[in-house]
Amino acid sequence: MDQLVSSKEKQIKHNDKKVAFISCVNDEELYAKSLRFVNRMSIPKGLEIEFIGVRNANSIAEGYNLGIQRTDAKFKVYLHQDVFIIHKGFISDILSIFKENESIGMLGVIGARSRPSTGIWWQAYYTAGKVWDTHEGKRKLINFQASQQPYEIAWAVDGLLMATQYDVFWREDLFDGWHFYDISQCREFLKKGYKVVIPYQKRSWCFHDCGIIDMKDYHRYREIFLNEYNI
Repeated sequence: MDQLVSSKEKQIKHNDKKVAFISCVNDEELYAKSLRFVNRMSIPKGLEIEFIGVRNANSIAEGYNLGIQRTDAKFKVYLHQDVFIIHKGFISDILSIFKENESIGMLGVIGARSRPSTGIWWQAYYTAGKVWDTHEGKRKLINFQASQQPYEIAWAVDGLLMATQYDVFWREDLFDGWHFYDISQCREFLKKGYKVVIPYQKRSWCFHDCGIIDMKDYHRYREIFLNEYNI
């Protein structure tokens, strides 16, 4: 697989004046709402925004790999269709982080700073970030932020929003469903020598209107993750 991925990566000529927002879509109304929030952002002069909605994907990893191949944007934001970015300076802030440190490959808004033995990021001893969320059935601010440094180095970030400045293809060979694709991708970036970070947010950048999450097959993919990455 590594040879295939390297070949694909070399074929893409990137446009560093473009940001692509890539989502897997099965709810057009939710997706349209998500895009409305992106369109309310402040767009830096000279920058192009592109929307890539991938429909009928068999898995998130498969959909995101298709998204990579549909855009020449250097900067990509992998965004769940039920995530609404409420921070209008989001694009400027993430580009500032990426351009100031080329070793940073990926950032997210919430995740783990330390490695949990279970592979479940929110069970880590050290966490970071914040997000408005409805996973308990009502809107609630999840706030793990303890530092006001520009960003914190992460072990993993949650897949609700993952922004990158380099392309690493997602492990659709292993994660052919809807769980652990995100934590796997963090490991893939780290294996290539890139840093994964969680920026400081004065106010939460996102609202994740996920509702109570279907955990079917969650632990099966957790075992695949643990076996693959020797956690």
